[in-house]
Formats: sequence, C-alpha cells, structure tokens
Amino acid sequence: MENILGVILAGGLARRLGGVDKGLVEVGGAPILARLVARLRPQCRALALNANGDPARFAAFDPPVIADGVGGFAGPLAGVLAGMDHAASLSPAPSAILTVPADTPFVPMDLAERLHEARETAHAEIAVATSAGRVHHAVALWPVALREELRAALARGEGRVSGFIARFESVDVEWPAAPYDPFFNVNRPEDLEVAEAIARKARAGEQGEG
Repeated sequence: MENILGVILAGGLARRLGGVDKGLVEVGGAPILARLVARLRPQCRALALNANGDPARFAAFDPPVIADGVGGFAGPLAGVLAGMDHAASLSPAPSAILTVPADTPFVPMDLAERLHEARETAHAEIAVATSAGRVHHAVALWPVALREELRAALARGEGRVSGFIARFESVDVEWPAAPYDPFFNVNRPEDLEVAEAIARKARAGEQGEG
C-alpha cells in the first residue's frame, strides 16, 4: 500500500537461538528474511530492515538496514521508532509503518490491508494482529505521527510494546490459526522443526490451489 513502510524488526539478541540472526535462519529452503521480503513487498510501498551491528551481514537482501537510534538494545519499541524515523525521512513520507518480527516466516499476504481497514473502521491509531487467543504486539500498523511520543517514552525507560500501545486507541485484528498460525515465530532450535512442517504444508496447499 502506497502510504505504508514495512519494517522487519531484527534488532534483538536472539539468545535462545545461540545469538544467531533469526532472519538468516533457513526455513523451507530460504532464509526467513527472504520469505518476509517476498510476502511484505507486494503489501507496502517500501521496506526497511531494523538491525544493529554490522549491516554487511544483510547485504544479500534489498531493504536498507536501519539501526536503533536508542542504545543498549532497548527492544522492539526501539525498532519501531527507527522505522518511524526512517519513514519520516522519505519523500513523500509514508503515513504509517507495518512492523513484523524477523522470526515470523509465514505472515499473511493480506496483513497490511486488513490492519489498515480495521484501523480506519474503528477510528483507531494502532492496529494489532492476533491469532489463537494471542495478541502479537510487534505485528502492528503504527502512525508515523506517534514517533515523538514514542521517543519520549523510550527516553523515560518505557520498553514494553503492549504498554505503549495501551496508551492509545487500538484495534485487534484476528487471523485464523488453522491450518497453521501465520504468526508462528522461530525462537528456539526446536521451533525450526515445526516451521519446516508448516512450510511443507503451505507449499502443498499452494500446489493444490494451482
């Protein structure tokens, strides 16, 4: 969508995966980042990758790498702010950013559209994805206009995504968790086996439709 910047959040430390970049882990024969870029590119005007450290490790991917402007690995909210700041630097500037964690290889192809429609219908400021009774606070559509309020919140040490969202009018948007949860995330080594099974199921479904 022409007014949305897609931001892949890869600024975490990935301790449960041995410190490796989650987005570079392969699922279904491709890095998670490659899968995310393919899914988000048709939905957004442009993409950006929020990551800290040496950006050269992401040289194989098209989106520009934007680092946190807040030091000390302040968490996903710092990545949200980095995305908002990047959006504000573009011309013309997107009015909203869509954030997705770098460890979610199966995000829906209608993610931006449904979040946008729900936000407009509910007259909300933020739209958040849900599935299987869980709220995925880092999978959300945010107005760039909130960036100074977010910057101030981070300066005060407020780091919880859910806590910041709770300060504004928000709407939850539910996705079915069958045949698989589209927001399944690869946090631990054992999650990779589950992700591979989902990738096989998704591939079989696509072939069946064809």
